[in-house]
Amino acid sequence: MSPEHLSIPAGRMPIEASCWSVAGATATVLLHPATAVTQAYYAAFAAWLAGRGFNVVTYDYRGTGRSRPHSLRGFRVTMSDWIDKDVAAVTRWAEARFPGLPLLAVGHSVGGHAIGLSPETARLQAAVLIASHAGATHTVRGLGERLRVRVVLRVLAPLLCGLFGYMPGRRVGLGEDLPRGVMLQWARWTALPRYFFDDPAVDAARRMARVEIPLLVLGFDDDPWANPVAVDMLVSHLQNAPMERHNINPRAAGLPAVGHMGFFRRRCEAALWPQVADWLQVQAQRVQHVN
Repeated sequence: MSPEHLSIPAGRMPIEASCWSVAGATATVLLHPATAVTQAYYAAFAAWLAGRGFNVVTYDYRGTGRSRPHSLRGFRVTMSDWIDKDVAAVTRWAEARFPGLPLLAVGHSVGGHAIGLSPETARLQAAVLIASHAGATHTVRGLGERLRVRVVLRVLAPLLCGLFGYMPGRRVGLGEDLPRGVMLQWARWTALPRYFFDDPAVDAARRMARVEIPLLVLGFDDDPWANPVAVDMLVSHLQNAPMERHNINPRAAGLPAVGHMGFFRRRCEAALWPQVADWLQVQAQRVQHVN
């Protein structure tokens, strides 16, 4: 099944998205991406979910992937804009495109932050957080990885953003290039003891306390970033959301590794993807039963 490629209006620059539409779909699933990761990375999982009977929408945050302008120099967007504006635009578009169907979401890393922070989460019936954590540098597991992250975010980020006018992430192994505002805001949050919970402008604790939809939270034993301490720091503020949480040992699941990025790779299809699809299906049926 091939997706439809489309543009979703979002202020001065549209968000480029892909949509798998399924006849007789039981629900619609939004896939909110991680930082410096494009929607192409989620295509295999999205197509697989469509095969399970869901409409699926993937997209690129402004400044990344197909939503990247000709030049990132001078392109003004922050990570807060992704969370507050891009997620809102995609959520409202999907609700209008597929009226009457349960609206669900899967958030990867910062995509999970968006589920916790966005007021548009009130439009969802349930959501899954995968490898989502409060990204304070001091919680990163392993001295070597912690030092690497500090060098990239606190030394290279301001230096390279000043030199290039954006963060050349591809050159330093960070994934995709990022707009300057996104990179510097993210770097600032990582230096705070409690990540964006220590940024008054975000008001994260209050916003997350408003979330009341069922959540499935998945972490992986070999993820140095979204480890239990960092995940706790994030999800403890989702105190009013019914939550099912699992920390998965990859080897026990028959996998050599998962880490922070691996869940969406094909090698996890048989062992891990059904757990998410089955949970989403239960949530969709619950909503339909109530209605």
